[in-house]
Amino acid sequence: MEKKIYILAGGPPENVPDLAPYAEDKRAAWAGVDRGVLHLLKQGIIPEMAFGDFDSVNQEEWGWINRKLQHIRKFQPEKDETDMELALMWAISRNPEVIRIFGATGGRLDHAFTNVLLLVHEKVLQFKGKIEMIDRQNRVEMFLPGTYTIEKIDTYPYVSFLPLTEEVEGISLTGFKYPLENRHIVRGTTLCVSNELIRDFGTFSFSSGILMMVRSHD
Repeated sequence: MEKKIYILAGGPPENVPDLAPYAEDKRAAWAGVDRGVLHLLKQGIIPEMAFGDFDSVNQEEWGWINRKLQHIRKFQPEKDETDMELALMWAISRNPEVIRIFGATGGRLDHAFTNVLLLVHEKVLQFKGKIEMIDRQNRVEMFLPGTYTIEKIDTYPYVSFLPLTEEVEGISLTGFKYPLENRHIVRGTTLCVSNELIRDFGTFSFSSGILMMVRSHD
C-alpha cells in the first residue's frame, strides 16, 4: 500500500507547480487523468494508473501512452462521472496517508469548480487521510468539525477559510494575524479571507459545518 498517491489532471500546464520535488518521493505512486498522463510522461514520470476518455490527445500521443503504460482505464466520453472523480475514487480505495492533486484548476471554470467540489464528495469527506489540491498559487483542503494545527509555509503566506455549508459554527483561530474566538460564519462571508500566520504554527477549530482552507501567494 502506498503512503502517498499523486494525481495529475489535464488542466493547463502553466498552472501546474514544479513536479520535480514530488517526483523524488519514492513513497508515492502516480496516476494521470486524460492529458495529464501525457504531461507526466513528458517529465519522465510513469504513472501506475491512467484514467480518461483521452479525447484531448491525438492518435500519435495515444499510441505513446499505450506503449508506456500497463494500466489504463479508458472510458467513453458519455458517462456519469468525470475522469477526475474516477481517479480520485481509485486513489481513495488504495487507502494512502496522503493524496495530492495537481492540474485540476485553471482553464475552464466548470472543470475547476467541479474538481474543487469533489473534495466535499461524501466518500472524500469520509477518507481518513489528507487530500490536498495544489496549483502554482494555491493549496486547497476541506475540513470537518474539529481542532487542527497547521504549519507556517513561507511560500504560501495567505490562509483563507471559506464555509462550504450554509453555516460554520464556533470557528476560532489562534496564532493568526487576525484571530477569532467562537464566531459563527455563513456561506458567502469574506470575514476569514486572506489571513496570515504570525507564528510557526497556528490552530483553527470549529464545531459544525464544512470548511475549505485555501493557502495561497500573490
